[in-house]
Amino acid sequence: MPYYKQVGSVPAKRHTVFRSPDGALYHEELFGTEGFAGISSLVYHLYPPTRVKERGEPYSVRPVVAIEDNLQARSYLTFKTEPTADYIESRKTLFVNNDMSIGIAAPSASMTGYFFKNADADEMLFVHKGSGLLKTMYGDIRFAYGDYLIIPRGTVYQFEFDSSENKLLIVESNGPIETPGRYRNNYGQYLEHSPFCERDFRAPENMETHDETGDFLIKIKKRGLIYPYVYETHPFDVVGWDGCSYPYAFSIFNFEPITGRIHMPPPIHQTFQGKNFVICSFVPRLYDYHPEAIPAPYHHSNVDSDELLYYVDGDFMSRNNIQKGQITLHPGGIPHGPHPGAIERSIGKKETGELAVMIDPFNPVKITTEAMGIEVKDYYQSWLAEGKKKEAIV
Repeated sequence: MPYYKQVGSVPAKRHTVFRSPDGALYHEELFGTEGFAGISSLVYHLYPPTRVKERGEPYSVRPVVAIEDNLQARSYLTFKTEPTADYIESRKTLFVNNDMSIGIAAPSASMTGYFFKNADADEMLFVHKGSGLLKTMYGDIRFAYGDYLIIPRGTVYQFEFDSSENKLLIVESNGPIETPGRYRNNYGQYLEHSPFCERDFRAPENMETHDETGDFLIKIKKRGLIYPYVYETHPFDVVGWDGCSYPYAFSIFNFEPITGRIHMPPPIHQTFQGKNFVICSFVPRLYDYHPEAIPAPYHHSNVDSDELLYYVDGDFMSRNNIQKGQITLHPGGIPHGPHPGAIERSIGKKETGELAVMIDPFNPVKITTEAMGIEVKDYYQSWLAEGKKKEAIV
């Protein structure tokens, strides 16, 4: 993913004359990232996508870093973050490095007054709560609980939520977000042992051509600033497009887990990759079936990467006292493993119903002030024997 698609009306040959029935020339736009070497789409507009009427003063949404260097296991309760009506204001960055940022959002209202474009980063949004429509010039994507939404940088979009109860996990990547290359053959087709296939990905549907002029506000994020731009024409004035660059959805419930006789390492859960990070999906699955298998993960040393685990649902068998929406950060450089009692509890168990998203950045993350406000105090001592340390929440 993504594979080639053709939607609406496009000319037989690219970069050639293409007119509407009344003789007006359609306006072709090449939309792609990584210069002219990455995947791209050709998009055909009713009007030039360049008609700027006004620009406002930029304002900062840059995160404030509280901890530059970290070598302490930490944990955070993201559901403590208060909902905010405005989508941009609801986005809270918790962790950041030169490759990516990781954050959350709890928007309580749809985007009706403006459109949003991230000109810096590809986005991965995991839907923990809520449902609705992701609206783009390519068409709409209906989303619900458990969906990953992959939005290429530069895509103009709006969210239309079905209710005010929405919680999103957000990764912004300074490089493309893609599926692991080892799942695909030389032609890009998913292999038989891949945990998903082309049928599991949902591309935009129901493309609507908006022939509208007026004042259309697009808030553009660039280098941590929001630039308000007012355009003369609706950004979704597309009559057709083709190519391989477009947003898409993938449900975590369509990830088919890989199991074995003994405990399998985390790469079997990998779902996406980016520049210097991977994203994994932990889903309900059968446990290991060797007669003396220990289903709980073995202690392991994080040396090459930080590990962030976002808990979605179910009883996560290797952790004690974990809540929905909680994030654990196990930094590169020190070992971590199951909490006290978890190994013994797992022996003899046949299956798990856990659901979680793991993000492994290969460069250390910095911790923001937003994260410090929802931190679980003294999590780093939670591997002590029961009764030795009682966790407190700040």
